Amino acid sequence: MNREDLGRVGIWTFAFDGQPATRVREAAAEIEELGYGAIWYGEAFGRDSVGQAWLLLEATRRTVVAAGIANIAFRDPIAMAGAERTLGEAFPGRHLLGLGGHRVNAEAGETDGYAMPPIGRPVPMMRGYLEAMDAVPAHGPVPAAAPRRVLAALGPRMLELAAERTWGAHPYFVPVEHTARAREILGPDAFLGVEQAVVPDTDLERARDVARAHVGMYVQAAPHQRANVERLGYGEDDVFGGPGGGPADRLVDAIVAYGDTETIAGRVREHLAAGADHVCLQVLTADPAALPLEEWRELAPAVL
Repeated sequence: MNREDLGRVGIWTFAFDGQPATRVREAAAEIEELGYGAIWYGEAFGRDSVGQAWLLLEATRRTVVAAGIANIAFRDPIAMAGAERTLGEAFPGRHLLGLGGHRVNAEAGETDGYAMPPIGRPVPMMRGYLEAMDAVPAHGPVPAAAPRRVLAALGPRMLELAAERTWGAHPYFVPVEHTARAREILGPDAFLGVEQAVVPDTDLERARDVARAHVGMYVQAAPHQRANVERLGYGEDDVFGGPGGGPADRLVDAIVAYGDTETIAGRVREHLAAGADHVCLQVLTADPAALPLEEWRELAPAVL
């Protein structure tokens, strides 16, 4: 797999989790026909990352399918290494494994009412996980070429680890200024694939409401995302100073691109100019469970 295999623009979505397998296959095939170079998906309490990858890879012929990300708290390194080899051998050059997970922390926590045990500090834990994956012996077919991996890296130390031990980084929930900093840390050779949330809606008030809800969910409930925007100079007023105590316009507008398709295409160009190799667009709508097929179709001519 080379950078060119992903193209400059892909699709990122959580919406597959709420859809039956048949619908996911149909949507994936259409995304490929629209010309997007990669399909990225997250992992939470829907389909597991490995099963989702297989479903999407079988439904497409040439598109790169990327885990963005597979959560290392959910899976032993032995299981992850075996799955990576299987997918890489069955679909040569088309599976990109993103690793990360905000549930990797030093303290126990809770997500959706599910108790998550403490498993270690993020950077040492990720380094150990990668080393453990590499040490797993192979007792079956392996890919002809080593599979590609990226890390869900935000802070400087995780970005450094991504450059040192993997193909590159997949930052999520970041403004353009983070892309520029990430490229400086990664250096010129590492892959940088950036997620960009978008609301393709010319009703700007409605679009900003959708964007504000998305931003608020992350900065007020995910400590690692709040810490990242604070490193970039967004303070408490940006996080809590907006309508109803939500995020203020400055932060919302930095994280989410909204408006017409040309405005969104402009944000893609900004990330590419700042050093991104690839930008994957997460379309936000008022119904997060719905597949945004119309929006994917509308965006394609502008961004591809």
